[in-house]
Amino acid sequence: MMDGADSPDLLGDDRDKPTRSRRITLGSPRSETVDLSQDTSLMVDISDALSERDKVKFTVHTKTTLPDFRESEFSVVRQHEEFIWLHDRYVENEDYAGIIIPPAPPRPDFDNSREKLQKLGEGEGTMTKEEFTKMKQELEAEYLATFKKTVAMHEVFLQRLAAHPVLRTDVNFRVFLEYDQDLSVRGKNKKEKFSGFLKSVTKTADEVLLSGQKDVDEFFEHQKVFLVEYYVRIKDATAKGDKMTKVHKSVADTYIKISSGLLQLATLENTQLDKFFNRIAECFEKARKLEGRVASDEDLKLSDTLRYYMRDSAAAKALLYRRSRALADYENANKALDKARSKNKDVQLAENTQQASCEKFESISETAKQELTDFKARRIQHFRKNMIDLAELELKHAKAQMQLLRNCITSLKEEF
Repeated sequence: MMDGADSPDLLGDDRDKPTRSRRITLGSPRSETVDLSQDTSLMVDISDALSERDKVKFTVHTKTTLPDFRESEFSVVRQHEEFIWLHDRYVENEDYAGIIIPPAPPRPDFDNSREKLQKLGEGEGTMTKEEFTKMKQELEAEYLATFKKTVAMHEVFLQRLAAHPVLRTDVNFRVFLEYDQDLSVRGKNKKEKFSGFLKSVTKTADEVLLSGQKDVDEFFEHQKVFLVEYYVRIKDATAKGDKMTKVHKSVADTYIKISSGLLQLATLENTQLDKFFNRIAECFEKARKLEGRVASDEDLKLSDTLRYYMRDSAAAKALLYRRSRALADYENANKALDKARSKNKDVQLAENTQQASCEKFESISETAKQELTDFKARRIQHFRKNMIDLAELELKHAKAQMQLLRNCITSLKEEF
């Protein structure tokens, strides 16, 4: 997925130089989770990333032929908070109420990898030098894989925006891509976080109230039922996919211990068995690398795909909520108009409100129908592609494992 990636000595860095940054040079494209078919008039990618202890700096590279931009090619440096700022600008804009807003990229989180590396450093004296080196390499590879996925999720967020005919024209998106200074985006303070929490609770309660609302349009009623069930199923599948990947990684780690143990046995006494143990240890080392590739491919092609569409389906559910809210407002405006007419008071105001509510609801419905149709086509297409890729990789790895065992058995028979 990424070219020219450095292999940092994370354990040494974290113990001796906690503030040291690590640069990873990226290849393009890397957005394997979603296969975006965009035109070439606006192409966005993350060409470089710099990892520091408390943040990641992404170099966002843009190439365009659109007249709205001052130059045809340029780059800016952005942090995660600025991606969240951009996402919030879309979510809060009423003009995009009928559009599925691409899910915001997850916050960079390397605490788990750092914790494992720290524990490994503390247990260095309880294992052989070879076992420690192999375990360290595995954990550093895991750290890099997490870093790469984090960068890819930030990149695909921007590419989804750039590929959308409406979202790509937003002035905030243009500022994000083109303004070469810090956007001065700060994190939310306690008051803002509490306010956001209250809004979240209010929205959740509102969703519960609107969930019993019967939609007169069969298309949207079907989508609502489907997406609620789909989200639950894909969330469960994501958890199980992560568990399967974790087991494969655990098997690879176990092979390291078995290989190390056999090498220790080979050094205990100078007998015919030392060659046997060394040969078996070599086979386990090769099996470890194969098992690591299996875990990596399953994580990329299965778990990451499921996780992304779990978040994307949540964005589709949010669209249906906005439409349901608009429908409820329209129905309330109709009631208010009937009441105003019966009392012959503020009729014009009520009519204007009713007209505005009607236009908003119809506009959201028209846009949402196309968005949900595209979402279905995109989802099926990308799941099919990634599942086919995964099946081919699983077959490839299974054949390699079988061949490894055959070669090992043949080698032992010839030697002994």
